[in-house]
Amino acid sequence: MLDDLLGRTALRERIDELEEELHHTERELEAERERRREAVTARQDADERANRLEDRVADLEGRLEAARSEGGRRDPGFRREERLRGGRLESVLSRLDSFDAGPEGVLTAMVADDVPDALADLLGDRVPALRRAAPCLAVADDAGALAVALSPPVAPDPFVEWGATPGLDRSWFRPTGRHAVGLVRADVFALGRFEGEQRVDFEGFESDVKGDHSKGGFSQARFERIREGQIDDHLDRCREALAGVDGPLYLVGERVLLSELADLAAATRPVDATGEPEAALDDAVRDFWTTTCYGL
Repeated sequence: MLDDLLGRTALRERIDELEEELHHTERELEAERERRREAVTARQDADERANRLEDRVADLEGRLEAARSEGGRRDPGFRREERLRGGRLESVLSRLDSFDAGPEGVLTAMVADDVPDALADLLGDRVPALRRAAPCLAVADDAGALAVALSPPVAPDPFVEWGATPGLDRSWFRPTGRHAVGLVRADVFALGRFEGEQRVDFEGFESDVKGDHSKGGFSQARFERIREGQIDDHLDRCREALAGVDGPLYLVGERVLLSELADLAAATRPVDATGEPEAALDDAVRDFWTTTCYGL
């Protein structure tokens, strides 16, 4: 009765209504956040599929061009293809180091675009397979006992070198000394500083970047402008974080974004790492320091 007279009952009822409205709004907000997370994940999955399709198209175009340049002769393909990391990579590199063909018996060449004449003479009809592996480090001997191509994470400039043994530098394949690896996605940034294989520092952040938008017309165009602006802001934050890196910097992540920051990096590689910044960086580092070995 007293509450009614003082107006407390109406106030309490209003408070209850507002609390219920607040709870409803919080549920809507959480649902919207979840929708955005799902949209970002879907966009990343689509980007990854696009990257794989681009690689497949490039591979098929390379095969077609090789077939044309070789006058339609059959491409023998790779004898073997294997992704190497860790102990397995070290074992294969050690085997190559132990190969001794005598003075000027082994040719090592970093192949970017054109296949050196000396290497083409050694490989003969296996040149089309080499072109598909490029850019790669090719090793072949003058007796035909050895013919492999490797995709080093940190590729040296193109060169051609004869020697008794393959001319391999471990720093092309394994992490050495002080360096940093940065992961750049549209919504995630992660940076690890390393001493050899040991990570000694980490920083990372996530940005609120809009996902895909299904509407067309003006709404779609406006949405895309907002999203592009958010990605530009994210890239500015990434560039600022990368500015203080001491030692070589290797960048991994989404192909399109890497092109925006490539001027900062000693090497780049597109990877499909997803998830939270630290876990995604761990996956990206493993992918970056992976070498594909092709048997020619």
